[in-house]
Amino acid sequence: MSRRITASTRMSLVVGDPVRHSLSPALHNAAYLAADLDWVMLAMPGPVGSGASLVDLVRRHEVGGMAVTMPLKPEVAVAVDVLDPAAAALRSVNTVVPDAGGARGMSTDGDGFVASLRASGHDPAGTSVLVIGAGAASRSIIDALGRAGVRAIAVVNRTHSGAVEAAQFAPMALAVEHDQLDGAAASSNIIVNTTSVGMGQDAAGGASPLDVTLLRADHVVADIVYHPLQTALLAAAVSAGAATVDGLGMLVHQAALQCEAWTGVTPDVSVMRAAAEAELLARHG
Repeated sequence: MSRRITASTRMSLVVGDPVRHSLSPALHNAAYLAADLDWVMLAMPGPVGSGASLVDLVRRHEVGGMAVTMPLKPEVAVAVDVLDPAAAALRSVNTVVPDAGGARGMSTDGDGFVASLRASGHDPAGTSVLVIGAGAASRSIIDALGRAGVRAIAVVNRTHSGAVEAAQFAPMALAVEHDQLDGAAASSNIIVNTTSVGMGQDAAGGASPLDVTLLRADHVVADIVYHPLQTALLAAAVSAGAATVDGLGMLVHQAALQCEAWTGVTPDVSVMRAAAEAELLARHG
């Protein structure tokens, strides 16, 4: 089934540099089609310095919504007229929505991660979480976990100063020295890898961000890497009897939040995930 594009079709964009690799068009176009929405998503290159002009497309209603990838997230946060609380805290925007003649910036990454946990049957409220890594993804996840009612967050990064900075995004988060990673894993209910360790590597021989012998059957182990879907970390977690949440869950759920913000319709996340899996299979086999 395909959709006929007409002059009345609403357009959304994903912008960034590079952007050709983005799964967003596959995700969103599948959601639009399943919900019978007269929308289409296209990818547009957005080099450094183009953020303000791209936001103007939304402000002028030439574009119904915009997904933002690197390197434009901080730049777009400055260019929009209003920020939601997460975007304001992170100083980063991944979603732009028309808003009363202006443009509103949102950050759906962290909330998408929490939604993926909950959809997998793991509510983080009241739990202790270990977050490995301190980059932009880590900060959005820490911010969202802090709002989701977790009891404690330990942040570990190879550069401790990065962990200290990332831990500032939630009041219950604490930076832990890298040599204390084993202890942090032992005392956590949920372990989250936000680094690129394991990306593009075969699960059988790939690298893991922590000693996999630390994994227990009562752990929930999440990895934001989605190529491959089962990283070495997740494969080891399965072997230990632990529950796992792969990186595609965060990607799909953050995109679902974007779609709802633009269209007012809650999309079918199962359709979006199937589209993302099909696209990954077409690219990587």
